[in-house]
Amino acid sequence: MRYIVALLLVVAALAASSAPSWASSESTAVEVGSAAGSAFGTIIYAPFKAVFCALGGIGSGFTAIVSPPTAGKVAMATCGGSWFLTPNIIQGREPLKFVGDTPPHRATAAR
Repeated sequence: MRYIVALLLVVAALAASSAPSWASSESTAVEVGSAAGSAFGTIIYAPFKAVFCALGGIGSGFTAIVSPPTAGKVAMATCGGSWFLTPNIIQGREPLKFVGDTPPHRATAAR
């Protein structure tokens, strides 16, 4: 319960720090709505992301037995990406990345 309250306080502080200046009432309503949607969406999204990351860590551990480089990619893919829904994601200005980026595979030179 403490973690949820702490998360709510952090999200509320981040949303309050981006107040628009001399904006029309319509854009103010959009900003307030996206900040509220961001806070509420993060409360729902973050636990799913945490479970996905934990399961990816377990899978990465099993993958490390066979291929350590692939295990690193699995861990980066499952635990990377967006952990919070920002107002820009809510408004469609930024994409939501549930799965993180992994570096491209580099082929080794044959000798």
